[in-house]
Amino acid sequence: MERLEFRADLPDPVLTAATDVRVRVHAAALNHLDLFVVAGMPGVTIIPPWVLGADAAGVIDQVGSAVHGVSVGDFVLVNPGVSDRVCEYCRRGEQSLCVHFQLLGEHRPGTFADYVVVPAANVRAVPAPAAGGATAAEAAAFTLVTLTAWRMVVTRAMVGPGDTVLIWGIGGGVAQAALQIAKSRGARVWVTSSSDEKLARAAALGADEVLNHRVVDVARVIRAQTAKRGVDVVVDCVGQATWARSLLALGRAGRLVTCGATTGPLVETDVRRMFWNQWTLMGSTMGNDAEFEAIVAEFRAGRLRTPVDHVYPLAEGRAAFERLASTAHFGKIVLTMQSGQEA
Repeated sequence: MERLEFRADLPDPVLTAATDVRVRVHAAALNHLDLFVVAGMPGVTIIPPWVLGADAAGVIDQVGSAVHGVSVGDFVLVNPGVSDRVCEYCRRGEQSLCVHFQLLGEHRPGTFADYVVVPAANVRAVPAPAAGGATAAEAAAFTLVTLTAWRMVVTRAMVGPGDTVLIWGIGGGVAQAALQIAKSRGARVWVTSSSDEKLARAAALGADEVLNHRVVDVARVIRAQTAKRGVDVVVDCVGQATWARSLLALGRAGRLVTCGATTGPLVETDVRRMFWNQWTLMGSTMGNDAEFEAIVAEFRAGRLRTPVDHVYPLAEGRAAFERLASTAHFGKIVLTMQSGQEA
């Protein structure tokens, strides 16, 4: 955390392409990605002063000459994943597979500032807080975790009515979004945490079964509760610490999907069990334009919201990072800017 510094002297970003927009940021949310960038990530070089942050919501104040679909004055959600839009994957509509895919705050200057410049394709207008929409904090907290969870649950794992789903670490934003999305699609959902308080809050969000993974053997309990069948889907963003138990909980023809490895990237899989049980093990990163449209529609309709744990002013960003690193939070931690309205 000693590398973090609040700076008030950095120049405001300017439009660099005719398809860019500039957003006056009202609120921006932290993600574990920000902790990883601060600590240093293999293959990623940042040159201080570097602006962190991926998620944001705010008001467009400038548009390039080729921009259409959004206008100055629109309150928008920002999609942190930037693609080149010309590679073979982009042309197939799979922007998150772009060979030049970049994330705000990791590969491009981020959102923890008064302004951020992004391609117009990376923003969508939603009702402003003053017009009865969600708060700026709720809007800022929404996109990265919900887009990630939507692709994992809907596109990759194809969760549907009657499916059984295990989600590890329900204190995190992706896990909470995955829970809400899975329930909306008719699944029965188990969630885990080491905190009984977080488990109680997860039950209030709709979790059918809650398991304290410090107290019980999650895989053994699930096998017992399902007459040894196991679950259809496991959402595991933890990695090394949970991988073996995830596979023990996974039933025949089960699907495991992961978007992260917060406890370590190297895992072991007995390939004999994999082929015998005909498992599908999947990775997932962010989402494409169609998935972005889908989650924005859910947001506009009020059907999906991301729990907000705590809101800090940008000048207290170090405290926000410390709370995120402590894992005491349930939901997203959000920063508000001087330009922001009621968060």
